[in-house]
Amino acid sequence: MANWTLFTSHGLVLASVAKNPSRTAREIGNDVGLTERTTHKLILDLEKAGYISRTKLGRNNTYSIHPNVTIRDEVTDASVGELLAILGWKHRKTQKVKTPKKTD
Repeated sequence: MANWTLFTSHGLVLASVAKNPSRTAREIGNDVGLTERTTHKLILDLEKAGYISRTKLGRNNTYSIHPNVTIRDEVTDASVGELLAILGWKHRKTQKVKTPKKTD
């Protein structure tokens, strides 16, 4: 029997980033069974497609998932967030800090 998976390498990297957005490309690659170099290329593809964005924090990157972006597939019109939710991802919305009102 052939050794195959249901998801592409892009999908696996996206799911790994969703699990832990502060992982390095090496850690993501180790998680999904890819080289660091291949993982960097896939992350760049995901960024160009608008699925994720990268923020530099010191020497490391942290990634943000854009859950409302539609998956680039002719079979479905589901969003990235809907796919990741099926896989168990819990979207955490950034909470705005409320500024206390000044009282005179």
